[in-house]
Amino acid sequence: MRDVAVLIPAGGIGARLGRRTPKQFLRVGGEAILTATVRHFRRHPRLAAIVVAVPEAHVPRARRLLGPGVSVVTGGATRQESVRLALDGAPHGVRIVLVHDAVRPFITRGLVDAVLAAARAEGAAICALPVAETVKRVREGVVEATIDRAGLWAVQTPQAFRAEILREAHDKARRDGVVGTDDAMLVERLGQRVRVVPGLAANVKITTLDDLRRARVKRSARERA
Repeated sequence: MRDVAVLIPAGGIGARLGRRTPKQFLRVGGEAILTATVRHFRRHPRLAAIVVAVPEAHVPRARRLLGPGVSVVTGGATRQESVRLALDGAPHGVRIVLVHDAVRPFITRGLVDAVLAAARAEGAAICALPVAETVKRVREGVVEATIDRAGLWAVQTPQAFRAEILREAHDKARRDGVVGTDDAMLVERLGQRVRVVPGLAANVKITTLDDLRRARVKRSARERA
């Protein structure tokens, strides 16, 4: 049964990269980051739809780049709004909604399947890695406190939810004027249990120029292997 909709918020402008082109359209290994990310989902046997939300000025470009089989909608001013707009563009018959960052192009089928399976079983699931570094709270360049990292996890995407849960979470956040750092945070506000599955160290988010350089080196090494 094809009952999964994939939402890819790609509404950012990539200001931290200092480029005129939004980061999702920059190239890694001869293709746009966004194209590489979407490619991971195209042939999934449970896929019902892929919906990508991009800045309004880049909608035609994204449609040309991604071609048929992908719905492209105008994104919002925030990531949360872009997810909501993509969710509005998803088929209402889907049972599971998966949300994935446009600039995490190194995901694997295994990770996608693990998150989907956990969401089917419990209603909501994320992937994450235990925090390995020492964590300190800093104010104005001075350490205020060292945080106990026991039980702390660094969250990645994909995240997956039963469709009705994610819709309710976004509706409630909009009514309450709440902006979350990820979709799981909005779902948590419903009192919903969120399962965590192990993420991947390679599942990096391309945010800075250094991230972009490392991604290009990694992609080049894979192509030579």
